[in-house]
Amino acid sequence: MAVLDFSRRNALSELMDADDTDFQTFRACLIDLSKVNALTLAYRPTLAFFKQLTAARGLPWDRRVSVVDVGSGSGDMLRRLDRWSRAHACKLDLVGVDLNPWSAVTARQMTNSRERIRFVTANIFDYQPEMPIDIVISSLFTHHLDDAALIAFVRWMEANARIGWFINDLYRHPVAYHLFRHASRTLGFHHFVQHDGPISIARAFSPSDWRALLQTAEIPDADIKSYVPFRLCVSRIKSW
Repeated sequence: MAVLDFSRRNALSELMDADDTDFQTFRACLIDLSKVNALTLAYRPTLAFFKQLTAARGLPWDRRVSVVDVGSGSGDMLRRLDRWSRAHACKLDLVGVDLNPWSAVTARQMTNSRERIRFVTANIFDYQPEMPIDIVISSLFTHHLDDAALIAFVRWMEANARIGWFINDLYRHPVAYHLFRHASRTLGFHHFVQHDGPISIARAFSPSDWRALLQTAEIPDADIKSYVPFRLCVSRIKSW
């Protein structure tokens, strides 16, 4: 196995990003990724961001708030947000946008009719929302982008999100890399997850990466915060 340099982002390829992946394989991978998200407390940082919003405004909110999840995958983050909004009397209009059409198909299969979520297949830079966007979120999406595309995405969020935005992604660290590599095999996750999980960590970020990227994007006042285990999140509240 080649020795990785964890001092910088690594440009390794993930199997999920291949164009020829069939639906059943992609769906099975998304299902196991949702299990990984649950085991690693991956929803907690995004929910904490919404709790921060409620602390600023109070409950219940006085209007419906539109939320777009970029790279929504199986929709598991949006389903958690839907449950949270019901428990806290918050009116959320939830939309998942993903470039891969298999994501929307899988997400609709896994979402029941009581959950108020819509799924759209689109490149986010071409996406035309039905209503103005209040909040943009993403989870495990930004590490798929190279630095130039990531800067463009941050600028897109800043231009389109009226209230603010939240990026939930991975903290690049050798301990996280090796821990996930062994745990995913021990737990018998899909072979795509076993392959792509460690690569996702190697492609991910350090706080200094984010500071440099945000400076280039000319958004220096975004908040960078780490969460256990090995999550690194970036957020900005513009007005609320």
